[in-house]
Amino acid sequence: MTDSFFVKAPMRGLIEIEGPDRYDFLQRIITNDIHKLKTQSALYACLLTPQGKFLHDFFISEGPDVLLLDCEGLDRAEDLYERLEKFKMRANVRISVEPRSPIFICFGITPRPGYPDPRHEGLGWRSFTKPEDEDTIEEPFEVWDRLRIKLGVPDGSRDAQLEKSTLEELNIDRYRGVSYEKGCFVGQELTARMKHRGLAKKHLYPVEGEDLPARNDEIKRDGRVIGIMRSSCNHTGLALLKDEDKDLLDDHQIHLLGQ
Repeated sequence: MTDSFFVKAPMRGLIEIEGPDRYDFLQRIITNDIHKLKTQSALYACLLTPQGKFLHDFFISEGPDVLLLDCEGLDRAEDLYERLEKFKMRANVRISVEPRSPIFICFGITPRPGYPDPRHEGLGWRSFTKPEDEDTIEEPFEVWDRLRIKLGVPDGSRDAQLEKSTLEELNIDRYRGVSYEKGCFVGQELTARMKHRGLAKKHLYPVEGEDLPARNDEIKRDGRVIGIMRSSCNHTGLALLKDEDKDLLDDHQIHLLGQ
């Protein structure tokens, strides 16, 4: 692998939000603080149910008079679009969706336009434009996916259970996806309670093993369920494990990374 390379992210979508109320519109519903875009080029955020459960995650960046949401694609992009439309009410915004939008993740180069992945410095730069530098080659998506998993970073609905997972168990705050200082957002009260009272009893953990279970399969020890498998790639994966039981994985089949 060369020092400069890119991968193409599969199945991404693009939502555009125009209009003078676009910042205030998003500020009142998303988990992060839209005003951070004054000092950084992109923002990672989620949309939750009123009960504080995961619905969507996405990256927000700015274009000329528009906010751009890099989100999961196809029917997931359509679902996010429809939910945003329901929140419009009297806000002066115009929302459009492109269910298929290419996203390129770059290493060793700084794409223009583009922005560094706001979740973790090790996840490269994201761009809507394919790199054209002849010294920059394309690598399989699995190169990036395995890196993401080893860092413990969740990937939307691949790692979250829709309308059931909480930000706390997904470690979203660790990866800069929620602001507890901005004030209200949809699901804020229960999300803050989970955080400040330490109510989450299970979390995502990076694991590895020669024969990882399939996604959503149960992980059992001594006949008891201790977790659920989420996304995986090349013998590494993310598993939702009960905190009190995570050390039970330390065997020859599946073990925690870094343990």
